[in-house]
Amino acid sequence: MPEQLWFTEILNHLFAGPVTGLLRALHVEPHFPQAPITNAVAMELLVFLFLVLLFVMVRSRLSVDSPGALQHVFEGAHGFIQGQSHEIIGHHSEGYTPFLMALASFILTSNLLGLIPGFESPTAVPVVPLGCAVCAWVYYQTQGFKHAGIGYLKHFAGPFWWLAIIMIPIEVISHLARMLSLTVRLYANMFAGDMVTLVFFSLVPIGIPIIFLGLHIGVSLLQTYIFVLLTTVYLAGAVAEEH
Repeated sequence: MPEQLWFTEILNHLFAGPVTGLLRALHVEPHFPQAPITNAVAMELLVFLFLVLLFVMVRSRLSVDSPGALQHVFEGAHGFIQGQSHEIIGHHSEGYTPFLMALASFILTSNLLGLIPGFESPTAVPVVPLGCAVCAWVYYQTQGFKHAGIGYLKHFAGPFWWLAIIMIPIEVISHLARMLSLTVRLYANMFAGDMVTLVFFSLVPIGIPIIFLGLHIGVSLLQTYIFVLLTTVYLAGAVAEEH
């Protein structure tokens, strides 16, 4: 039986039976039928519920005349992402801001969750950054086809038709490597950050760990920014006008 966080233990106590039944119906045999919900899945669910609650709070308190602090924070983040996407993608970037904002919110919250005792960062487990990378990859590929139709495939063939036999395998590998790059970068940094913070908390429980908590917050912000920035760059390449 794997070690479970308290929230994971509650979920497995309540839903182990139905989840195990669902997995078996999909021909997936869980390693631990009594605890099919992992810590990473539980933390992802917690992040999702927290963000839904947060968005509902912001939506219910929207005000033009007297915006609150929470509204200012979200408007600032939205403005930053929208401005960045406008600089990279161009004048038609506004439609992509909601996805980029949602992606940034999920990754940042997941990164920071490990700072709270009794929880851990789901992004410190490889499958979660991989899931974010797959979502980003599928999104920008979908937008490429939506923007240019079947003509989007010309992007993989290169500038000259006689180079297509060489360029297509290179481009396919390059696009698949983007998922690996996004996954490894986010996972490695968050895993290392969690380990450093944990080690120093166990060695010196007072004073010094505060420095590493600040470092963890900085790494969380930086990795969120890099992930969203790279996604925006990939999106810009997919929906560029020449496609």
